[in-house]
Amino acid sequence: MTRVKRGVVAHKKREKVLKLTKGFKWGRKSKERAAKEALLHSQSRMFKGRKEKKRDMRALWQVQVNAAARQQGVSYSVLMGALKKKNIEIDRKILSELAKTEPKVFVKIVEAATSAK
Repeated sequence: MTRVKRGVVAHKKREKVLKLTKGFKWGRKSKERAAKEALLHSQSRMFKGRKEKKRDMRALWQVQVNAAARQQGVSYSVLMGALKKKNIEIDRKILSELAKTEPKVFVKIVEAATSAK
């Protein structure tokens, strides 16, 4: 049987790990064993972080819409309930963006939602 030399493959494998840990603190960015351990933990936290990011953004949009709605004399819950009743399907992300960049359009949406039939 022929001899298999893994020097190149092993080196590439180690370089890949170190490339993924670039920017980590202390020896976790340069020492192979510490980098491998740090990578195991960071990858599990990356998954969790992606889920939390969605949660945090939605909470931020709710706060922004609530602040803009209260300037119009309506609370967040009343506004969202009114939007749902009138079948105005604008999500929180767009509402918060409108409240920041286009306040006149946001006022029109609030008026449309809260006006009596």
